[in-house]
Amino acid sequence: MLEEFGAEIWTAAGSDVTAALGFHYPTRMAVIRLTNGDLFIWSPIALTDRLREEVDSLGRVRHLVAPNSLHHLFIGDWKRAYPDAYLYAAPGLREKRRDIDFDHDLANAPPPLWLGQIDQALIPGNVITTEIVFFHAKSGSVLFTDLLQQLPPNWFSGWRAVIAKWDLMVASEPSVPRKFRLAFTDRNAARAAIRQVLSWPAEKVLMAHGAPVSEGAGALLRRAFRWLNID
Repeated sequence: MLEEFGAEIWTAAGSDVTAALGFHYPTRMAVIRLTNGDLFIWSPIALTDRLREEVDSLGRVRHLVAPNSLHHLFIGDWKRAYPDAYLYAAPGLREKRRDIDFDHDLANAPPPLWLGQIDQALIPGNVITTEIVFFHAKSGSVLFTDLLQQLPPNWFSGWRAVIAKWDLMVASEPSVPRKFRLAFTDRNAARAAIRQVLSWPAEKVLMAHGAPVSEGAGALLRRAFRWLNID
């Protein structure tokens, strides 16, 4: 289930999840092993016995990260499985999931426990969700949750396929869906945050909803955010 994506980073695809209006999405998580052997779990998918066994073989699960307020379905299960792990909430998630006792809130700067190994940028001003984009320096991987997506062209059918095409969810390369573009209320703040993302020496891109990208990451990201008119 776990596939090595680069130095000290693995990815796993999970079962589909259904969102509003019956739209279903594939899921993907990432596991990053820090220099002290602790594991950073990004956007955890449904926890199975097999996945838990493979994760445990890599190290100690220490950080459970919900990178935006939409990716929280399985975070409680992981916390119950790993009660000693720290639980991190993206902005807005504490209010949405009052049944979960989060340990820390994600911000624009990385906490000391992964400082220098994983960088992060808070992308503000979106009414749908505030996403934290991460960069794993050792593998050169940028991790996007919902702000960058690419589903197979035949993933949806009927009227959902029409909407998905308009929304750029099934574009020819990973793109920022139109609904997220329209949901930015402060594009100047978004530009500043994306400039930080574009400054990273990206080699690869991981998306929760899309196949991983292993080459041409920097140029891809510049094309994906061209609509923001970043200098």
